[in-house]
Order: sequence, then structure tokens, then C-alpha cells
Amino acid sequence: MLTSAIAIILALGGLIFFHELGHFAVARLFGMGVRTFSLGFGPRLAGYTSGRTEYKLSAIPLGGYVQLAGEQGEDEEEFPEDQLFAARPAWQRLCVVAAGPLFNFLLAFLIYWFLALAQGQGVIMPTVGDVMPESPAFEAGLRKDDHVLSVDGRPMDSWNQLVETIRAGNETPLRFEVARGNERLLLTVTPRVNTVKNLFGEEVTVPMVGIGQGGVIEYRPVEGLGAGMALAHTWTMSKVVVKGFVSIIERLIPVESIGGPIMLAQMVHTSAQSGFYDLLAMIAIISINLAIINLLPIPVLDGGHIVYFLLEMIFRRPVSDRWKAAATRVGILLLLMLMSLAIFNDVRRLLS
Repeated sequence: MLTSAIAIILALGGLIFFHELGHFAVARLFGMGVRTFSLGFGPRLAGYTSGRTEYKLSAIPLGGYVQLAGEQGEDEEEFPEDQLFAARPAWQRLCVVAAGPLFNFLLAFLIYWFLALAQGQGVIMPTVGDVMPESPAFEAGLRKDDHVLSVDGRPMDSWNQLVETIRAGNETPLRFEVARGNERLLLTVTPRVNTVKNLFGEEVTVPMVGIGQGGVIEYRPVEGLGAGMALAHTWTMSKVVVKGFVSIIERLIPVESIGGPIMLAQMVHTSAQSGFYDLLAMIAIISINLAIINLLPIPVLDGGHIVYFLLEMIFRRPVSDRWKAAATRVGILLLLMLMSLAIFNDVRRLLS
């Protein structure tokens, strides 16, 4: 339990630190003044001051912030005018704001790159898990833990390849060669077309044989340095997260699936119990989620500020303070509603 608690603190703290580091690093790159770099909100627990910047750990661990000099357009006595955030061109301010989410994507990429070098490429093997009663697989004689060696003479190297082969065959009989213990068996399986819901709640009509994956993963050496594979995996997971958000909005995925800090802690705890590599993979997924959530065009989030700066660049003048104030109130209301829903779902899951 202590190990999991430490993992939760380090994982969530690391995600917040990396996000705020993005804002901080790009602001420094442009020569902007930074007043505060804080992990957490509220009263200061510990910290120090270097130059004109205060670095601190605060009491409420629900995020963090970087306070830039002249961020709200106010005058600053401690910083020269050319270091004030509000005095900089809109494109520079946009870069500073966008750097937080981009650093979360970068963190995910670095984690996947490390895992590629440390473990290799993980491939789900074509091993049979559950077999549905009265399915084509059950009727043909396939059983749990059978390993599919080939289909119609074509070797099967992964579960994805097996799924693609079954779907490509439509409803024509397929000749499965399987290993069962020390035996080799030849079984004829005829897929049936079924309508099912996919991961995102969408109904799809595909040929199926009625088996689930066995969860056997084999790690294979990566080609080259592994950076390309890490980049591709980061892109793929980002698309999955975006598709998940869209499916929630379309009510294909129930809103009950939305989770808050308790769910995050549970996910990190479960991953920590499975091992260091699983914990890192979970941190990468959470980091991608954090990046995409912050890019949503909601005022008070990074995405909302990016919209302001884009409008300023297009119309050659800042968005009026009146519109910003109104949009901020709406944004805060939306975030409070979302947080309340997430916490309610967390509590409901705990009680049930």
C-alpha cells in the first residue's frame, strides 16, 4: 500500500511538474519574467527564491501554475517592461500557453521510447481466451488457451493479424492450425457476421468466430532506435483518447465512465501493482489525456487562451476584457460541473 501511495504521488506530481515546466521553459526561452513556479495551489508548504522567481510546493495537490510577470497586463516594478507577458506578441504568448500540453505529449513520447528500448515492441499473441458458447469457434472445437499458428496456411504472428484475417474472409470457412499443449490440430471455422459495439460504443457489423484474446504478450526487439515506434504509439493513443471524448459527447459511451482523482489514483495503484513498466505506460496514457483536456477550447484552460491569442492574431487586436470575463465565468461553470460529475462517479463506483 505504501508503494502504491508513493507511486500515486510521484506519478501525478510528475505529470503536473512536466506540464508546468513546458510553460516555464518556453517563457524563459523568450526572455519573459517568471514570478512563481508552484506545484499545487493554496498556502505554501516549502520552497525557495532564485533571482526574481519563487519556486514552491503548495498545500492543495490538484494541479500547479506558473505566474508570469505582467500576465494580467498589470505593471511590474520587479521586472523590466520587455519581460512582461502582456507586452509580448500574441504568437509568443500562444507558444507559452501551448507548451504545457505539448510537454505532456512529449512526456508520453519519452516514456514510450524508453519502454521500446527497455522491453521491445509488445505484441499480443494469437492465443485464445474465452470461447463463446454456440459460437463458430466453439462448434469447430477451439478451446481456451489454444494458440493459433496459421489460418489457411498463413502464419499468424499477432492477435491483430488474426482478427484482420477473420474479417477479410467474410463468411467463408477458414482452416485453423492450432497448438494445444503438445498437440497440433487442424480445425475448420466458419465466421458469422454479427453486429456488435466497439470500444467507443459504435455498432459495427463484422465477421466473427466468437473468441476473445488470451492476453499473452510477447516483446520483440525494435528496429532502429525505437523513436519512430514511440512517436507512432503516441499518435495512436492520442487518436484513441480524442475518439473516446467524442464518443462521450455523442452518448455512445455513458457519462458514468468519466472519472476523477479517485479513479486516477486507482488506475495508478493497479498499474503499480503490475510492475514498473505497466506504471510508466499508465502515466503516458494519463499524460496524453491531460494534454488533450487542456487543449479543449474552454476559457480558463490552455485551449481557451490559445483561442484568445488566435483571435488576436486574426483581428489584430486583443479580445475585449468584457468578453473574456463572461467567457471565463462560463468556463469555470463548465469545469465545476465536469469535476462534480467526475467526483460523483468516483464515489458511486466506490459505494457500489
